Amino acid sequence: MIEKIKQFFETHLAPESDGMVSDPEHALKLAVTVLLFEVAESDFKQLPEEKDALLQAVSHYFTLDQGEAQELLSMAESEHADSTDYYEFTRLINRHYSPGQKSRLIEMLWQIAFADQSLHRYEEHVIRRLSELLHVPHSVFIAAKHRADNRSG
Repeated sequence: MIEKIKQFFETHLAPESDGMVSDPEHALKLAVTVLLFEVAESDFKQLPEEKDALLQAVSHYFTLDQGEAQELLSMAESEHADSTDYYEFTRLINRHYSPGQKSRLIEMLWQIAFADQSLHRYEEHVIRRLSELLHVPHSVFIAAKHRADNRSG
């Protein structure tokens, strides 16, 4: 499994790699999924509701079947365990995402946070930090929070 992940990163994530140049979508999918996973893990527990919300978000957002979404989540979990900061992921997203796509991403992060019907302060902190790194205006951050909260309730 580790070799498969290493190969994926070398092929798709390295800035000079042919995979990144020819198809940044693979790298973007992984970067977005790692951020979603980070929010789910930030409250130090991952309830079944959060796991389901993660799988549904990844499947729906990227139009993947259950198997593909689960594989992407597994890769994101491994990458999350090895990462030390958000920069490598947010840099990639900033380079390729429009303001509208970033707004949608922030809303998905909130949906993951609200999936267990409670908002932990660390979840909010992580989303706030990611919003700043993605250069998302505070008003968009708050509006996304309210939309996600209304959907969860």
